[in-house]
Amino acid sequence: MSEINKSENVWIPICPGLKRRTIALGEKMMQVYVILDAGARMPEHSHIHEQICTCLKGRIRLIVKGQPVELSPGESFILHSNVPHAAQADIETHVVDTFSPPREDMLKLDEENR
Repeated sequence: MSEINKSENVWIPICPGLKRRTIALGEKMMQVYVILDAGARMPEHSHIHEQICTCLKGRIRLIVKGQPVELSPGESFILHSNVPHAAQADIETHVVDTFSPPREDMLKLDEENR
């Protein structure tokens, strides 16, 4: 298991109004803290990784295969591998995303931004 050095955690922009930082990394999963500004929109995308999105603060609207899924604090939703999804937030929103396996693309950006 890898540990994350909190002093090395940096916020990485994802797209306008969204930023993230890796908060935990293991051999088979990772967690990422994401902040969405009010009005933020994450374009539709998909990836091979399974993802669990957990809302901590605010309200996030996931668009999964074209269908909206609303999450409030304390609620989670699993996104299976290769499922097209997008995200929207009308108010500032904080989420934790858990990915399995770890996202090499995110880890590479973490390394480049240290």
